[in-house]
Amino acid sequence: MTDHTVKAYDLELQDLARRISEMGGIAESMLGRAVQALVKGDTRLAEEVIATDARLDVMEREVNDKAILMIARRQPMAVDLRFIASTIKMAADIERIGDLAKNIGKRVKAIGMPFHHQSLVNGVTHLGDMAQERLRMVLDAYAQKNLDAALEVWKHDDDIDALHNSLFRELLTYMMEDPRNITFCTHLLFCAKNIERVGDHCTNISEIMHYMLTGEPLVQVRPRAGAVIGDDPAAGGRED
Repeated sequence: MTDHTVKAYDLELQDLARRISEMGGIAESMLGRAVQALVKGDTRLAEEVIATDARLDVMEREVNDKAILMIARRQPMAVDLRFIASTIKMAADIERIGDLAKNIGKRVKAIGMPFHHQSLVNGVTHLGDMAQERLRMVLDAYAQKNLDAALEVWKHDDDIDALHNSLFRELLTYMMEDPRNITFCTHLLFCAKNIERVGDHCTNISEIMHYMLTGEPLVQVRPRAGAVIGDDPAAGGRED
């Protein structure tokens, strides 16, 4: 963003950036609490995560409305136009992260009670910690307009993919060894897929930042750890 003779314009741009940071903070909190609810079998905490999603939906609509109004009133060009357009895209990715956290909350409710196979949750917890760290890194990069830090998130997306694939195979083994684990492990597989999708949205934000700050799309192929098991590009991982 550049300084303008009209101070109100600068304040509007700053407000858009603030709203994105606020949305990111809410999404990060939702993801952390969703994973915590899964670990503890805490259905009340899961309900809180699910309820919070409505707030994130409202905030996305407000960002979109404000951005569109600014385009119509200010007729921005170059850097400002890229920033406003990128804000709309980022808001959509952050809102989707909230949806994915909500999906995990729904799975916790479906399980319905504290469970006795805590060892089965450890891999999902590790995956959740990794996704949270990626989200925190890309949000910090956005706040600091640090392209190098954003690209670090983009470069390591394959770490989350590899862990997700390994976890898929591990849970499948548990199901084959004891059919009584099938229902619980199936819920965990859906949770793991939602977390893996969070990583994808973090890399999306990194790509948006690249365009916002350089004016050029990131045309390199995103690093992938082979085919992601359970990946359906047409479905986009959506279950809500």
